[in-house]
Amino acid sequence: MTDYALPGAGVFPAHLLRRAVDDGLIGFSADTKPAIQPASIDLHLGDVAHRLRCSFLPDSTHTVEQRLEEFAMDTVDLRAGGVLERNRPYLIPLREGLDLAPNIRAKANPKSSTGRVDVFTRVITDRSYRFDEVAAGYRGQLYLEVVSSTFTIKVHPGLALNQLRLMVGHAEVDEAELAAMHARRGLLYELGRTVEADEFVHTGGVFLGLDLTGDDDGVVGYRAKRNSRLLDLGEIGGHDPTDYWEPVIRERGDQIVLEPEDFYLLLSAQGISIPPDVAGEMVAFDPTSGELRTHYAGFFDPGFGWDAEGMTGSRAALEVRAHDVPFMVQDRLRVCKIAFEKLVEPTDELYGAGIGSNYQGQQSTLSKYFRRD
Repeated sequence: MTDYALPGAGVFPAHLLRRAVDDGLIGFSADTKPAIQPASIDLHLGDVAHRLRCSFLPDSTHTVEQRLEEFAMDTVDLRAGGVLERNRPYLIPLREGLDLAPNIRAKANPKSSTGRVDVFTRVITDRSYRFDEVAAGYRGQLYLEVVSSTFTIKVHPGLALNQLRLMVGHAEVDEAELAAMHARRGLLYELGRTVEADEFVHTGGVFLGLDLTGDDDGVVGYRAKRNSRLLDLGEIGGHDPTDYWEPVIRERGDQIVLEPEDFYLLLSAQGISIPPDVAGEMVAFDPTSGELRTHYAGFFDPGFGWDAEGMTGSRAALEVRAHDVPFMVQDRLRVCKIAFEKLVEPTDELYGAGIGSNYQGQQSTLSKYFRRD
């Protein structure tokens, strides 16, 4: 197979993803319609989930199916809705497959709604040592490992829990480019104003801090309840949030103490703006700053927090968990960063109300599965 002809390096925008589908780089089962986002494509669950005794990678010599013979304990039929237990890994064949050219690779992320209910997903491919990274030239099936850490969940065939982006060459935006981009059109906002250049921290990405000022009642976010009701991921807006979440109230001094291994949803203090020619990805928190980790489900499509009229960013939902010991966090503490990737070309489709996006301009961290009064 020859290289796939493209005008430059970067992540595929929506119109090039549509071309890739037409050219057969991405294949679908007969009953699946491509769901293309501004710089990514949704991946859909198949009909069966394999309950695993442990997570695994197939290594460089085995297919996923070959390794399943050793690690699968039984199967769950998803066609009438399948229940996935907490803290148990499941492997689900996806309805999509890939036939990539030698110069095209891919990367996967959980969708934002998936991360907000503490469901951890990772794409697995044949003969690979890595999760979520699809090697250039890969030809074969895609599989999704799913682990729900807090809620017992019900899933259905055709649900999209994660998304995939295609890319060619070097896509990362370096620090000098980030600074120039922010000076030219603004990437980070606070209180409706562009963050000043001397406060724009951008080592390997743009840093975000927590908003722990809260509302008039002091509510700064939510903590997940354990042993709650079954959460059906096929029901949008169909769940009472009080069955699953309890509000988190700030302490004096605009701070909170995170209890070990509890799952929290908090909001960033800053608004992020993703222009039409780049995409963003939330990346791992620096462990030297404390025993704290963000879930970093977030992939930010172009148009998030941006429009032609000068929208001043959208705040990010931050999925946070402390490990080992209780950990105090204060207002504006930086807990994550967003790395930027260039698109091959500016996208012709932007995140927002025009395509039914759920979290543009968000003021709440709860996912689309919960009723909004």
